[in-house]
Amino acid sequence: MIERTPLNGLKFFYFCGLYGSVTVAADKLHVTQSAVSKQIKNLEDVLHIKLFIKVGRKLSLTKQGEILFACCEKIFLQLDDCLTDLTTANKPSAQLVLSCEPTISMKWLIPRLVEFNQLYKEVDIVLLTGGGKVEFEEKNVDLAIRRNDFDWGEHIYSEKLADEYIVAVNKAGAVLPTNEKLILTSSRPNLYKNLKLNRLISKQLLSYEKNVLEHFYLCIEAALANLGTAIVSIYMVEREINHGLLRYASTPVMDGSAYYLLSRYTFEEDPRKVVFKEWLKIQFTASEEAMLSQYQYKLM
Repeated sequence: MIERTPLNGLKFFYFCGLYGSVTVAADKLHVTQSAVSKQIKNLEDVLHIKLFIKVGRKLSLTKQGEILFACCEKIFLQLDDCLTDLTTANKPSAQLVLSCEPTISMKWLIPRLVEFNQLYKEVDIVLLTGGGKVEFEEKNVDLAIRRNDFDWGEHIYSEKLADEYIVAVNKAGAVLPTNEKLILTSSRPNLYKNLKLNRLISKQLLSYEKNVLEHFYLCIEAALANLGTAIVSIYMVEREINHGLLRYASTPVMDGSAYYLLSRYTFEEDPRKVVFKEWLKIQFTASEEAMLSQYQYKLM
């Protein structure tokens, strides 16, 4: 039977069964939808059985399809493990390319990568800065850290890292100027509207004249120079607060968004991704707890 069964058709069938969609299967296999449909039809003709039924916009496996899928899943996973072992044996570890928003990279991630590199010497993280849509293929990106303030697509794998907390900060020990300014970033155009609508900061702060800068790190530098009170993420000013350079000017509050780790492929397909993902979660949790507890301590 195997000698006349189209093996390529089995691969196409497996991907359709895995994702329940010809469109997604075609995207993952980098072929056209018609090519996938043709392979499935040829396989059904050879086997003389129906493998799928259409339920709404999704494909569902028939009973015979479920039996074949279970067999394919077992074999393809074993084959994938074998190929991975063959291609990685006796080779130096490849770089893991990470895309991350500039200020989070500069103020939060980079200071922590030293610890990660010491713990996991076999994982070589290459950091690219960027925001918004991730160019996975164009820039060979493996992972990306983004907030969920845009649609990254249903075919992208994601895992939540931490809730976003925002806070107002200004220069520690400084006398605030009479013409106080509220420093915001243009990289989050809806932030001020969200602050106002959900009353996330005091009326007094909202009454200040707005000064909009391009990036969060510019807002932080402006606050350090006593040019006003900056609205920033707690993760971006952890070091400045700890060193007594900046002080809280409001209560840290969740703004409704969160940080996610994104991948074009499943995290489990690369053990390095799993290691880095779990390490990031621990780091974000530690930062969140430290910053919130420190705010409570300042109130005492």
